[in-house]
Order: sequence, then structure tokens, then C-alpha cells
Amino acid sequence: MEQLAHRLRGKLEVDTEFGVFLGDTRIRLLEAIETHGSISQAAKAVPLSYKAAWDAVDAMNNLADQALVSRSTGGKNGGGTLLTDHGRKVVALYRALEAEYQAALERLISSMNEGQASDFQQFSRLLKRMSMKTSARNQFAGHIVGLREGHVDYEVRLKLDDDNELVAVITRDSAENLGLNIGMEISALVKSSSVLLLNDPAVKTTARNHLWGEITRIHEGPVNSEITLTMKSGKSVCAVVTHDSVEKLGLVMGEQACAVFKASAVILCKYA
Repeated sequence: MEQLAHRLRGKLEVDTEFGVFLGDTRIRLLEAIETHGSISQAAKAVPLSYKAAWDAVDAMNNLADQALVSRSTGGKNGGGTLLTDHGRKVVALYRALEAEYQAALERLISSMNEGQASDFQQFSRLLKRMSMKTSARNQFAGHIVGLREGHVDYEVRLKLDDDNELVAVITRDSAENLGLNIGMEISALVKSSSVLLLNDPAVKTTARNHLWGEITRIHEGPVNSEITLTMKSGKSVCAVVTHDSVEKLGLVMGEQACAVFKASAVILCKYA
């Protein structure tokens, strides 16, 4: 019986330890945003749900060096969503790399058709084992700008953008295992349930992390609401709060609010 030839059809993905940062779906979303100037129209074109599209945009903006997408709410023209210059460059680079990647795969096809089926299956299983995802809603990337060693804990300051830093407190063992040092690029995870919201600048808290931003999305669920704040840099932070809290604080789209969370609520991850 003639053996079926193996074919390689590649999809280029740029991964982080949280999963896919850039892939075909997200690139098509960015291209659709550039075409339509609207997140709702772009989501329909991909297609994605409206919430999934916003979640993807937030994740990309948080993990990129510069924002890929900018948004405005309200205003004379009703607001809109646009790619930044950096976003256009990223899309162009991805498409160029994708073409080179597919060409490289084509060169591998002949070797994969010469009795290499078992090796190919082992390789596929290895890739699955190496993938990792996290349930943490907030994922940030930045460089360490401060380390303070205590008897038990380490305080780590992470620069998110020109205006904001994030503070994490971890154990000495964790700091040693990660091999932390000034200037190192590292990632931080914060569960949305660990984030509190306030909108009064005069309120004082013991929490080390205060990230101010504009309320750019309110997604209402049966019991709680998911609130997204977008900082000046385009990075965002998400909090899950009760409907009562939303009403008591008077949280509405376009207003300023502050995401507050403890340093102990931050989990640090290092790139392999």
C-alpha cells in the first residue's frame, strides 16, 4: 500500500508563556481594525465575539513594547479603534515572516515524506507539552527597575511604561530560582478577582499597586461586571466587581478609575 505523503501547512505564531501573543487570528483582527476603524465590525469580519476581540486587543497591547491599537470613546464622531504606527509595522513584519516561514516548511516537505512519520508525530507531541496557558486575566511584560532584599521576601519593581510601575513581593527562594536582576525582562500575572477599583484620588490604601486609567469597557455578567481600564500607554488592566460596586462607585465608560491590588497578588514569570 502506498504511504500517504505528509504535508506541512504552517501557521506562524509568536508565543509567550501565557500562550499565543500573535497568530493568524489576531493578525487578521488587527488588519480588520485597520480596514473598518471599529472593533465591532472587525470582530464580525474575523469572525470573533465582541468580547473575544477586545480581550485579544488588551492582551496584545499589554505584552507589546508599544500599543498596537488605540481607541477613543464617545466624542463628536462616536469614538473609534485604530492601529498605531507600531501596530502597522508589527502586522507588516508578521506577514513578511509568515511568507519566509512557509517557504522554509516547503523545503522540509520532501524529508517528511521519506519515512519520517514517527519523528514528525513525536515532534508534534513535544510541541503540545511545551505549550502553557494561564487563567490570570491580567498579563504584563516589563523590565525590572528595582530589587529590595528582605529577611524573608524580595520586593521587585517592574516598569510597565513611562508612567507606571508594578510592585511584586515574592519569597527569597522564588527570587533565587528566577535569578532576578536589574534590567531583566520579566512577566507579571494578576488575577482580575484580586483587583479592586476606586475613583476617588483622595482615597488612601495599603495596597502597593495603583494603576489609573480610563474605563474603556464594561462587560456585564449575571452577578459581576468585568471592567477594563486603559492607561495612557495603551496597556490595560481588568477587574471583576459586583454590579452593586459599579453602581455605588458610579463607574461609566470614559471616566477615570484606579485599579488597586496588593504586591503579594502579583505572580512573576521569567522567559525560558
